[in-house]
Amino acid sequence: MPIIRQLPPNLVNQIAAGEVIERPASVVKELLENSVDAGAQRIELLIEKGGTERIRVSDDGCGMSAEQLPLAVTSHATSKLPDDESLFHVGTLGFRGEALASIASVSHMTIRSRPADAAEGAELRIRGGIIDPVAPCGCPTGTAIEIRNLFFNTPVRRRFLKTPQTERGHIVEAFTRLALANPRIHMVLTNGEKVVYDLPPTERWADRIEAFFGGEVSDSLISLESDDGQIRISGYACDPAVSRGNNRMQYLFLNGRFIRDRSLQHALGESYRGLLMSGRFPIAFLRMQIPPEMVDVNVHPCKLEVRFTDGGRIYSRVLQTLRHKFLSTDMTMRVGPGGPDSAGSDSNSHRQATSTGNALPASGSQTPLSGSGLSPLMPQSSVLGMPADVEASQRQSVIEWARTGAPSLPTSLSGPAAFKPFEGQAVPWQPAEEDAAAVDRQPVEFASSTSPQEEVQGLGVGSDGTQSDAVAGVANQRVDAPHPPRISHLGFQVHNRYLITQDEKGMVVVDQHALHERILYERIREKVLGEGIETQRLLVPEPVSLTPAEQTAALDAKEVLGKVGIDIEPFGGDTVLVQSYPAMLATLRPSEVLRQSLESLIAAGKDPEIRDLLDHLLHTIACKAAIKAGDRLAPEEITSLLEQRDHYQDTHHCPHGRPTALFFSRDELDRMFGRLGPRGRARSDG
Repeated sequence: MPIIRQLPPNLVNQIAAGEVIERPASVVKELLENSVDAGAQRIELLIEKGGTERIRVSDDGCGMSAEQLPLAVTSHATSKLPDDESLFHVGTLGFRGEALASIASVSHMTIRSRPADAAEGAELRIRGGIIDPVAPCGCPTGTAIEIRNLFFNTPVRRRFLKTPQTERGHIVEAFTRLALANPRIHMVLTNGEKVVYDLPPTERWADRIEAFFGGEVSDSLISLESDDGQIRISGYACDPAVSRGNNRMQYLFLNGRFIRDRSLQHALGESYRGLLMSGRFPIAFLRMQIPPEMVDVNVHPCKLEVRFTDGGRIYSRVLQTLRHKFLSTDMTMRVGPGGPDSAGSDSNSHRQATSTGNALPASGSQTPLSGSGLSPLMPQSSVLGMPADVEASQRQSVIEWARTGAPSLPTSLSGPAAFKPFEGQAVPWQPAEEDAAAVDRQPVEFASSTSPQEEVQGLGVGSDGTQSDAVAGVANQRVDAPHPPRISHLGFQVHNRYLITQDEKGMVVVDQHALHERILYERIREKVLGEGIETQRLLVPEPVSLTPAEQTAALDAKEVLGKVGIDIEPFGGDTVLVQSYPAMLATLRPSEVLRQSLESLIAAGKDPEIRDLLDHLLHTIACKAAIKAGDRLAPEEITSLLEQRDHYQDTHHCPHGRPTALFFSRDELDRMFGRLGPRGRARSDG
């Protein structure tokens, strides 16, 4: 019979070290967090040989007395939980009291510390968990902890360490996270004799972001701010033009703590849906402040993962904040640095909200529909191409749908106006008499009859807090709708693929295929979510022979295919019958439409969400139906296509994430042609 025995304290600490101390970066993280919790205003980190030989963290925090030093390296001893109830509203980065004990059990540790009211400091040495007596020493106010010979008594763990360069990279990442979370603390990182970072305290978070990631990222930052009374979100998201091939530059901070959370990263991805190309990930720096009792930080040994009491609400708030900002910001791809009057930049080089959510700059200065993301170039009745005689309540519902991206159009809407991109010469919009006064005088009120929690539940939030549908509406916002100005959408075509147009601020080059693809995608999406897409019924169903994988995908997604107008039935073996397909693809064979749609279904991967399947199909149909690069357009077709982009949101990018237009500011053109005179003003000498 096996004998149960109590493990000795030092062995317990070594086991705990295996959970908490994975590599030198883990030591750095724990020591830096202790310095932050100690109220330090300056923290210095010194490493040698990737931290395997030496790690030293010194701060000017509150310090520890000689009597407290031995207790600091005792397992489960901490000053950060004054009572048992404190565990349920943790406000510090550390609270378990096992970090120092675990580190001391697998290294040679020296601690020197002095409180501000002490005449001298105290020194404590620990060798593999064996504590020497405390000795007096001279040291400044604060604490300095030095770690040498990490994992000297656990050779298996030391053998699994990577090269010093790799371990140094992990340490730099740990330092970056703490420095980003605490911009008001002076942070210094030294590698050997070289100072890698010397970051003075700053009130502007963007300055610290720039110190780590350079001008490319800092110049593309879009500021974010949201506060519903309990959940406050602030920070920056990057313009889609600046992205990465992985999600490592998504920095999420909860109450000052860096966290990893799949649900919130999913919300980030959803907010950029249609703005990034496949395989690209957004860059974001988000700070979230929520009441401590709404989050459990005690679910991961390294405290990197947390559990929310209301994950769906947090998810919805992040998604709303980003999508709302994107809809009210000019996301046009800009060529070169923006001029002083560029719509997308300010004196601090950070992207600002402009008068329109579309790529073409508006003529003249206009007040935006704050909070709606709707272009002032179009009236309420023009949203989604709706006729002016639609009842006001229906019109308002559709405005709300366009602004929030809600999962379906109002059921009361009977037949939105058909989209006809190339029917005759387009004319500037003129409001009907009864609408003109309303646009001039009446405020547009956006209100939600449900709470944010109810909205999220209505969108099918899973138990882990994720959701696949678009963001819920932003409640209780009141804005004034400006009278839409008359603008010209005249342009000309070059190389049968690009359209050139202008306004008073510069020149815009439009990709005709990408723009038409986005317009068709939005049109099809409305119809799929509304009364349904127009289909072409075949007099004689067409048999299509498929591979076993294609047939399985087709029959499994039969209902989804039906939503986009492709009706199929099994016909025996690996053959299916196509009975109808979208009318806008009448120039393609039904078998070709089905096969291309199946490629999208298979590309969506195993067990995809219905929304992802639908999006893949809509992308395919829009791409095939859109005009192509090389198609020659008549002048009236060019004008009509340019006009259509004001009727939809997100027309600055095609559904695949490619930009639909490039904007060259007038100042940038003057600079490129050498026409800028003194003080950056254009020359008038011809």
